[in-house]
Amino acid sequence: MRSLYIGGAWTSSAAPETIDVVNPATEEVVDRVPAGDPADVERAVAAARAAFPAWAALTPAERHGHLTRAFTLLRQRADDVARTIATDMGAPLPFASKVQTGLPLTMFRTFLDLVAGEVGGRFFQGERVGTSLVVREPYGVVGAITPWNYPLHQIVLKAVPALAAGNTVVLKPSEVAPLAAYALTEILHDAGLPPGVLNLVSGSGPVVGEALAAHPGVDMVSFTGSGRAGRRVSELAAATVKKVALELGGKSPNVILPGADLARAVESGVAGVMRNSGQSCNALTRMLVHRDSYDAAVELAAGFAARHRPGDPFAEGVRMGPVVSRVQRDRVRGYIELGVSEGARLVAGGAEPPEDLPTGYYVRPTVFAGVRNDMRIAQEEIFGPVLTMISYSSEEDAVRIANDTVYGLAAAVWAPDDERALTVARRLRAGQVQVNGGAFNPLAPFGGYKQSGVGREWGVAGLEEFCETKAIQLPA
Repeated sequence: MRSLYIGGAWTSSAAPETIDVVNPATEEVVDRVPAGDPADVERAVAAARAAFPAWAALTPAERHGHLTRAFTLLRQRADDVARTIATDMGAPLPFASKVQTGLPLTMFRTFLDLVAGEVGGRFFQGERVGTSLVVREPYGVVGAITPWNYPLHQIVLKAVPALAAGNTVVLKPSEVAPLAAYALTEILHDAGLPPGVLNLVSGSGPVVGEALAAHPGVDMVSFTGSGRAGRRVSELAAATVKKVALELGGKSPNVILPGADLARAVESGVAGVMRNSGQSCNALTRMLVHRDSYDAAVELAAGFAARHRPGDPFAEGVRMGPVVSRVQRDRVRGYIELGVSEGARLVAGGAEPPEDLPTGYYVRPTVFAGVRNDMRIAQEEIFGPVLTMISYSSEEDAVRIANDTVYGLAAAVWAPDDERALTVARRLRAGQVQVNGGAFNPLAPFGGYKQSGVGREWGVAGLEEFCETKAIQLPA
């Protein structure tokens, strides 16, 4: 049984109830966390407010020192953290190690380097703009509400830049997979982070998350999750006119233009959708292929999907584990059944459970062909290993279909040459576009257009998100 972390100490919750943490591969309860209560949020915010003046008064180098010690401990404990994540949310162990733990380490290191370098100096010492000195300062108390799909990564993207900028933090991790948050909190405690600088309150979104978003003592809320929950956070935060950053859902297009390397593009696209059991907000779940290549692409996709056979996250060679919970499994299977009823053609997978996995929240890797973009499976975020394939007749048609969604988080373009792909990429209404398998860049801003969110994470933009901007007018 876990506790809350408030004011530098592990403490009991005001709520007597607990929440079971379930291993999605075995359906066994592996831990319990407090259900949380608004009174716990009150205590945590008070602790964060009390710690803010001293933490903000430290030099950037002093805050950097605290965070560097935490980074070192996280790197040392990475194997244990990866096993925790594999157990907690079902990621295959190699993926939990390389991505679920390795990626947060990369982002953590990137923020530390930015703060230690020229960017940190420009931000915190200020830069001259005409006769003004423009400086960045912390907001105060940041409420960080994080999801279960990348449970450590999303916390690092919020807590590290927020703390580096001089804010204090109250963290509300997802109750579905909270153990990575506990592991990182233990690391920050062991690294000697001053009491109250980071506080952890576990619990549900409607109770703890809403209390945090509405609290007048919280100066900024950073939320990652569903569009529905994001709208609710915005509504609650509006009463006190606090800064809100939202990273929400996506229904991202993967545009394969004529002449592109079809096999490479389809293989990469399928792997991206199946990665993390489809539980990635930026997964390219709509594959758009020219009608002349469409049948060949469908055949390729069905074959590639078969490589992602689900299994035990700790078993050798498994590339796809379960989805995170019974609720999520039933939701994804429901969408697969919906796709069939809408008239889409099932070419791989299906709603039936895998025959050899009677226990666990497993979903077959699924590919739909014959999909129209007005179908619900093409418009709504499924958040599971489900790919929809849509044909188009011209480049103009492809751009129209790609942009015909309320979302705008990510996209990809494949073309016979980079220049042509770049031309189409500029026309796509998305916050991040991959061209011909372009490389991952932790310095590039990440965030969405339209209903995919407000604000940016990663790199300089992710640091700036947690800073107020002040102009100091100097004598001419």
